[in-house]
Amino acid sequence: MIGTWTAPLEHGQTAEELLVSFDRSRQCRVLVLPAWFDEANKLRRLTVAAMRLLDEAGIDCFLPDLPGCNESLVPLDKQTLTAWRAAARAACEAFTATHVLAIRSGALIAPADLPGWRYAAQSGPKQLRGMIRARTLAAREDGREESREELMDRGRRDGLVLAGWPLGATFFAEFAEAEAGASQIRQDIAQSALGGPGLWLRAEPDHDQAQAEALARIIADSLGEGRSTEGEA
Repeated sequence: MIGTWTAPLEHGQTAEELLVSFDRSRQCRVLVLPAWFDEANKLRRLTVAAMRLLDEAGIDCFLPDLPGCNESLVPLDKQTLTAWRAAARAACEAFTATHVLAIRSGALIAPADLPGWRYAAQSGPKQLRGMIRARTLAAREDGREESREELMDRGRRDGLVLAGWPLGATFFAEFAEAEAGASQIRQDIAQSALGGPGLWLRAEPDHDQAQAEALARIIADSLGEGRSTEGEA
């Protein structure tokens, strides 16, 4: 279930990153591209719970860490959106994925030719606005004033630390413009289809088993898998 995979880096280098997988060499093989930054923390348990349910429904799932994320030894501030897209493509090929489940900002790097699902897809500008807002509020509470315009300019020029996440200048500039765009081969899954508000809106990481079951059920039903996706995660 927990292993590693070899992720490509720029300039021909590679890095060993963690991988959570349910691999029984079945026909349907889903690459999971998770949410990013603080949203990743708040959605991690739901993501893995949905993968367990898909495994019970006869579907293989693969959740690879991207370089710079979680336990990665690669510095986050050296990553770019372009490099993460290349890593997602490499993961697709390494796991012979037949489908992709992109969660929130994970939709920004999903391989364009891979069918699947986008759960509550998030644009780069929208998530970045939230992260910038959190920083300006924290600065105000500390007796300092930081404007959004000043921070955006600094981020594009030098990079910026937001909510503890050091984003390099190249990543910041790419993220500020990144949109998932329309897709004819991916089903958009709205939060309303899962019931209740999104877990990323909660103050602390939490879990909702009913939402995990709803997400897994939508995916299994669209793949024609007949087994139940309800149960304990």
